[in-house]
Amino acid sequence: MKNIWITILKPREGLARWLVLGLLLSILGLGYFGQLETLEAYLSTDNLIYGIGSVNLSLYDVIAASFIVILIFWFATILSEFSEAQFKKFSKINASNRALATKITQIAIYIIALLIALDFIGIDLTTLTIFSGALGIGLGFGLQKISSNFVSGLILLFEKSIEEGDLLELEDGTYGFIRKASARFTLIETFDGKEVLVPNEDLITSRVTNWTYSNPRGRVEVKIGVSYKSDIQKARRLILEAAREHPRCSMAMEPTCFLLNFGDSSVDFTLHFWVEDVTEGRWEPQSDVMLSIWEKFKANNIQIPFPQRDLHVHHDSYQISGASDNAD
Repeated sequence: MKNIWITILKPREGLARWLVLGLLLSILGLGYFGQLETLEAYLSTDNLIYGIGSVNLSLYDVIAASFIVILIFWFATILSEFSEAQFKKFSKINASNRALATKITQIAIYIIALLIALDFIGIDLTTLTIFSGALGIGLGFGLQKISSNFVSGLILLFEKSIEEGDLLELEDGTYGFIRKASARFTLIETFDGKEVLVPNEDLITSRVTNWTYSNPRGRVEVKIGVSYKSDIQKARRLILEAAREHPRCSMAMEPTCFLLNFGDSSVDFTLHFWVEDVTEGRWEPQSDVMLSIWEKFKANNIQIPFPQRDLHVHHDSYQISGASDNAD
């Protein structure tokens, strides 16, 4: 039922939209010119009149008011979509500013539409102050999350900390590009094609990694173990050479290679190099550099060790007496 009312108030298809709009206008026109008097008389009988406090409403009044409200919000929707389309034409304004201007305009349009609808159906706006306390309680409890997400969305748009096209990584491991920033949620498209709707409140209250906040540059890390029998200095030079030769390696920030640990089986190095645009991916350059290191090590007799264990057995007791790890 909820989806039906949403479709009526804001249909998706253009032809259906204008057909329903024409139907609403026709019904309102018939009522204005007195062609629905018979129906009005039937729906206004005593059996179909309901009292709400000191106000008596007939079924006809309810139906007529519903048609008026729907029609007004129809026009508001069309105007809202028109304004959104116009803002998209301003290519000189960045996406976040366009989204912010669009949201503010749409909010203003719907508020004005609501006030006009209340005035048309005969509700005195001054009497609404009586219900302000109840409305505040309702917003505080029933609409708490909705209002929180809405305010969070406005904060994100004003701060410009998260914009369409940014590459985000969330605490739960969600990793992808922002494709849409709306009033209630932010749409993130992951690398495996999933579209994740993240409430705006989560982006405000949780830790978020924005890989492209100030610049799209990103660092790639590769860990390599080298045999103790190999030439360590030569191995380090080959590792750096493999990184510099990759076309996506940034020359503005030189790659670095550190000896971090003398392990049980290997001498452990860590390579750091930077790519200019992390949105193009990090795994591909990491894989390419690792393959290049493998080939260079083979050509220069540099060994990448694996753990081996030597067992010493005493034949007189047939028991294992000791063990040691080698890095060969």
